[in-house]
Amino acid sequence: MSTNPFSANWTAKGHTLCLGHWEISYHSLPLCLPSNAKEMHMDTYGIFSWLFPDDEDCAEGLPLEQWIEAKSDWLFDVFDQHQIPIDEKHISWFYEAVSKQDWRCGSCGGCL
Repeated sequence: MSTNPFSANWTAKGHTLCLGHWEISYHSLPLCLPSNAKEMHMDTYGIFSWLFPDDEDCAEGLPLEQWIEAKSDWLFDVFDQHQIPIDEKHISWFYEAVSKQDWRCGSCGGCL
């Protein structure tokens, strides 16, 4: 099994998630994301409810294949710009890295 070459961090923590941005790197080199991707959640599939963190009925977002279709307009450009192979493995690694840090508006309870 290969190690994921991507790392992702959403800069805001706690009750201010909507105020953050993505810091994503590939082999420790920072990636430049377009602002519409850098400042929003990534819409990966998961449960983001702070009230019901284990309730599958609260799951939302896109599974990998649908996510690729929805994000390909900017994702492939980012990969090309940073000379990252545009293949299934690298895209899966990217998705995996961001999904661990992904969030949703309201998932922290800060705006309630």
